[in-house]
Amino acid sequence: MSSLEAAGPVLDAHGRVLDRIVLRGLRATGRHGVLDFERRDGQPFGLDVALHLDTREAAAGDDLAATVDYGALAEELVGVLAGEPVALVETLAARVAERCLARSPRVAAVDVVVHKPRAPLSVPFDDVELVVRRVRA
Repeated sequence: MSSLEAAGPVLDAHGRVLDRIVLRGLRATGRHGVLDFERRDGQPFGLDVALHLDTREAAAGDDLAATVDYGALAEELVGVLAGEPVALVETLAARVAERCLARSPRVAAVDVVVHKPRAPLSVPFDDVELVVRRVRA
């Protein structure tokens, strides 16, 4: 089970499982981190997002306006990864989640996984991931 599936489904007001649009493996160089060299030199960051929404209207009408333009969203999210530095991956994940929810009122919830594969750890490792879910209030 991937990090995006771990939190389980999101339900609509009628108890139906919402659909998901998943963007997996977005990448950019960012200057996020607590340490000076992380800010100075930058490092690769990865991003996976799952948007929870009802896509039945879009499917029935074959209408992009009734769903989320994931191409435009991907460009925007890569801009967040490469954009203004923050100290914590928690802050970075929160910014990504806010952008996803702001993209369309159709998005009921979003799961975000931030990958920091070159985190400054002193032991061998494959990746550091932070996983958050944000639900529209």
